Amino acid sequence: MTAYQKLGRDSSARKALFRDLVTDLFIYERIQTTEAKAKEIRSIAEKLITLAKRGDLHARRQVAAFVRREEAQEGKDAIQKLFSDLATRYAERQGGYTRILKLGPRRGDAAPMVYLELVDRAEA
Repeated sequence: MTAYQKLGRDSSARKALFRDLVTDLFIYERIQTTEAKAKEIRSIAEKLITLAKRGDLHARRQVAAFVRREEAQEGKDAIQKLFSDLATRYAERQGGYTRILKLGPRRGDAAPMVYLELVDRAEA
C-alpha cells in the first residue's frame, strides 16, 4: 500500500498537478476538485502553511521550491501571500487550516466533487 494516491499519473505529472492545485489554493483560497485530489492536496497545503508560520529564510526557500510563482489578486505572488497574509492569519492556530465541503457527483463521470478551502481565522 502506498502512502499517497497515484491518481492515474506518473510521478512528474502528479507532482506538477499538486504544485498547481496548491498554488491555486493559496491564491484563490478555495478550489473545486475531486475528493481524491483534495485529500492529497490538503496534507501538502497544511505542511506549507506550517512552514510559512515559521517565517525564516530556509522555510521561504522550501516553500518556493514547491509553490509556483503566480500573481494573486493583490499584486503579490502566491509565496508572498502565503508568508504575509496566511501565516499571520493562522499564527494562533495549531493545524487544521483547510476544509473539504462535498458537492456531489460530477456530471460527466460521476466523480465525487468537493470544495477545498482555507478556513477563516474567526472560526475555532
